[in-house]
Amino acid sequence: MAKKNDAASIAAEQRAREQAEVEQAFLKGVTTLRDLIAPSSLELHSSYFRLGTKYGRTLYVYGYPRQIYTGWLSSLINIDEVLDVSMFIYPVDSQVVLNNLRKKVTQLEASTSINNEKGLTRDPGLQAAIGDAEELRDQLQVGAERFFRYGLYITLYADSLDELAFVQHKIETLFGQQMVFSKVASSQQEQGLNSTIPQMSDQLQIRRNMNTGAISTSFPFTSADLSQESGVLYGINMHNNGLVIFDRFSLENANMVVFAKSGAGKSFTVKLEALRSMMMGSEVIIIDPENEYEKLSDAVGGSYIRLSLNSNTRINPFDLPKVIDVDEADNALRANLITLHGLLKLMLGGTQVAANGMPMSSLNPTEEADLDQALIDTYARAGITSDPLTHNSLPPTISDLYDTLLHMGGTGPQLAQRLRKYTTGTFAGIFSQQSNIDINNTMVVFNTRDLEDELRPVAMYVILSHIWNIVRTVKKKRMLIIDEAWQLMKYDDSASFMFSLAKRARKYFLGLTTISQDVEDFMSSKMGRAIVANSSMQILLKQSSSAVDVLSDVFKLTEEEKKRLANFPVGQGLFFAGQSHVHIQIEASETEKQLITTNPQVSAQISQPVPTES
Repeated sequence: MAKKNDAASIAAEQRAREQAEVEQAFLKGVTTLRDLIAPSSLELHSSYFRLGTKYGRTLYVYGYPRQIYTGWLSSLINIDEVLDVSMFIYPVDSQVVLNNLRKKVTQLEASTSINNEKGLTRDPGLQAAIGDAEELRDQLQVGAERFFRYGLYITLYADSLDELAFVQHKIETLFGQQMVFSKVASSQQEQGLNSTIPQMSDQLQIRRNMNTGAISTSFPFTSADLSQESGVLYGINMHNNGLVIFDRFSLENANMVVFAKSGAGKSFTVKLEALRSMMMGSEVIIIDPENEYEKLSDAVGGSYIRLSLNSNTRINPFDLPKVIDVDEADNALRANLITLHGLLKLMLGGTQVAANGMPMSSLNPTEEADLDQALIDTYARAGITSDPLTHNSLPPTISDLYDTLLHMGGTGPQLAQRLRKYTTGTFAGIFSQQSNIDINNTMVVFNTRDLEDELRPVAMYVILSHIWNIVRTVKKKRMLIIDEAWQLMKYDDSASFMFSLAKRARKYFLGLTTISQDVEDFMSSKMGRAIVANSSMQILLKQSSSAVDVLSDVFKLTEEEKKRLANFPVGQGLFFAGQSHVHIQIEASETEKQLITTNPQVSAQISQPVPTES
């Protein structure tokens, strides 16, 4: 009986061993997480290493200036290269440091006494060292400072040795400008790599004495930060997951341009900013060419003004601003005459192109002179002169200008015939009668979708002129949003008017927001580039490949930023404010999304009724 039990146990042990061998053999063929994240190979050389297909090199910092300032490391953190940066901070017992400092001060003072006995001139270096040591002793003694050992290592990566050397030169140049000195971890590349990967292992052990103040300046909390104490939340900083909170009116001007291809989220971004700006007390005026802002306007109780030949809305381009400032009142008529010249050039044929490709006026010098005189006479017949006291009279209309041209000599009758379609012809009514709109609201939207293509640039010019008159009358914090601005940039006179708006908006507490998806046409215009130059804020969302090169030249983008710009997902882009810029993710709450989304699928889901239980 015992023999049978022994045989059974031996058989069971053998089966268990066989099962274990099978499981072990199976596990050898299973890919683990360690296999997935491990590089294909690792080659170590004296001054660099090769990790798979990438080359790397570790540097350590060994020398610092006598004084370092807050943010000295931010230029390294924000450099557009692939880096691993590690800091090791070791606290040191203050009593040990005080004992060492006492010995050091004694040595330094002894050196000073010897030099004095020898009759040598004063050594400024010795005096500075004694002063620093004594100051540190005082701070340590009262607990205002602590002492640390500090190590800083940087591992850089590249696709080739030449590129690696180029990146190293950039970093050494950045450090050298601040009197910070670094070296390659020669024959210690493996230790350098281990010291910069996230495993908390300081294998290089190259450290420098620093007190609390010096250590605090090394913390990279200034990394690509565009957050203010007050302002509008634009999104999330993708560099450090911080919030991008900014007040555009705190810059030298409050103008902004937004460039993106269709569907990249530019209207969503601008509507989100407008909604949040209204909560901060700003009034918002919008020119809407595609009926995208109606839902938002209705939600906030705004005025939605539809402009078409069939609507009853009327805007008189001859209206004068009711300005209070005496100097501006004196120039109000002259400024409006100049604006009317640009408008009438659009109405009478836009701009023509000369043989050399440059735009030229559709009016010859004689016609321009006659038109100028006709405008002055038309205002005079209505009782309006350069005297500001006459500016409260009822202004004339285009129909009055038509009559003036028709009955004057020279080229007047011919100009009147060209203008007739706006007075009694196809386009009559909308701009040939007295104004009947009021934009005294926190949000006003001008819808131009139903206007004919030929009339649309004229309408946008008239709307902008009317808004400008209102802005000059009462100075408030306002935002003017011009969607699809490339339609205005196609014409020389309207582009000049846009540029004038961008330059003068700051004086009247106005922030101009220019939106365009046709980047090449916008930036090919001299005025378009000037508008960008006069905008302190810019948002670049996803672009077409052809537009990336144009924007790269204007905004001085790095190669890495150019790659990102063509591949950003919807809602991500580059946010420029003054001299700084960050990679931003535009974020909105669910309530905001319902108000501002332009995605048809999302809108359809929102509009569906929620089923209720019967």
